[in-house]
Amino acid sequence: MRLSGKTIGFALAGSHCTLEEAIDPILRLKEEGADIVPIVSNTILTTTTRFGSPEKWLSAIREATGKEPLKSIPEVEPLGPQKLLDAVVICPCTGNTLARLANAITDSPVLMAAKAQLRNGKPVVLAITSNDILGLNARNLGTLLITKNVYFVPFGHSKPIVRKPLRRCLRCQPWATEGSDCERRRHPIALNEGTWSAAGNPAQHSRLLRSQGFHTRGRGTMS
Repeated sequence: MRLSGKTIGFALAGSHCTLEEAIDPILRLKEEGADIVPIVSNTILTTTTRFGSPEKWLSAIREATGKEPLKSIPEVEPLGPQKLLDAVVICPCTGNTLARLANAITDSPVLMAAKAQLRNGKPVVLAITSNDILGLNARNLGTLLITKNVYFVPFGHSKPIVRKPLRRCLRCQPWATEGSDCERRRHPIALNEGTWSAAGNPAQHSRLLRSQGFHTRGRGTMS
């Protein structure tokens, strides 16, 4: 198991339409031996949508991780000083969370986890889903793309361009990699229609964690 002995903070922001997709990565990371610390945003705790209630999602997260999610900034804050995490994955990462992270705003458990991790010089992996990532949020995406120790799950259009031209959504899982050739190979992080099918191939994912048992791609050195 490639992630045996690693502790990953898995933080879920309030993209309710993609929360169902976020459960499978948790299970896959556990299969690889990772210890998962679940963290949820305020929106998940307080908002009921057509996709489900807070109780539904909290129950699903408890079942997937076997742990009670961290729900407040005071609960998450010790993760930084005590250096408890090897990596933080924000999946899904909404446009709102992306913008706040890029502008150093820490007003939720998810953002506190990311801030603490970056302060320790350790990796934060973003699986973005937003309908304005190429609109007003584009500058925030640009800021984080060149920020040390911030890594992205490859992303692309989730809807036809005529319907949501500014939308981008994660297109693969943050845990997947196969073989040493993949670990050395660079692949596009922003996927267009021509590279869409490659995103589903675990051997063609980029921005993966490499050091300390993780496989990384991009700027920054992890320790």
